[in-house]
Amino acid sequence: MFNDKKVIVVMPAYRAALTLERTYREIPLDLVDDIILVDDASPDNTVEVARNLGIRHVIRHDKNKGYGGNQKTCYAKAIELGADIVVMLHPDYQYTPLLLPAMISIIGNGLYPVVFASRILGKGALKGGMPMYKYVANRFLTLTQNVLMNQKLSEYHTGYRAFSGEVLRSLDFTHNSDDFIFDNEMIAQIFYKGYDIGEVTCPTKYFDEASSINFRRSSIYGLGVLRTSVLYFFTKLGLMHWKILTK
Repeated sequence: MFNDKKVIVVMPAYRAALTLERTYREIPLDLVDDIILVDDASPDNTVEVARNLGIRHVIRHDKNKGYGGNQKTCYAKAIELGADIVVMLHPDYQYTPLLLPAMISIIGNGLYPVVFASRILGKGALKGGMPMYKYVANRFLTLTQNVLMNQKLSEYHTGYRAFSGEVLRSLDFTHNSDDFIFDNEMIAQIFYKGYDIGEVTCPTKYFDEASSINFRRSSIYGLGVLRTSVLYFFTKLGLMHWKILTK
């Protein structure tokens, strides 16, 4: 608990058997009430590792539902368990769990209802080994999104995010994409409802076992990001009605 608020960490997992224990061991269990791991039909023994670690809520998809589909299961379970603060932490050890106290306290003290751990603040991305083409694409997309969404985030593409329970319950994320663009659609919904997003500096690591998408998938994702931003822009102007924002 933090300030009498129930804290739940959700872990969307795919092929995380080799990195899950390292990630889990750094989670501050004195602050976290529950951990939910959702395995997206991994071909390895991620589920077995999770259960051996004593993770209480382990859910396995019989078929791969995609990154967005995995998060939908994570957040639905967190809401069901009555979470006041929910942090998404990838079990691939790319993001350090040592930032959890900072992210939890920002929400728990009422400073921001949503917190992102940014790899761009403090040059953490390049120091951690982010490929240059991904860094350049990240900066271009973030600039474009800030213009179209009238915001000033340093990064829209981090996978390390924390939400108040109020925010999650207010979003109809079930109609969002099941693919990677789910993250950006959630951001559009958050801003459209008038919530602010805070950011903290986050070091990151790129290594063989860490999850990453290839150039082709990155390109498809980038086009999806631009589409999301344009749809948000025109919906905000009242020139169209994008159902995931206006429903």
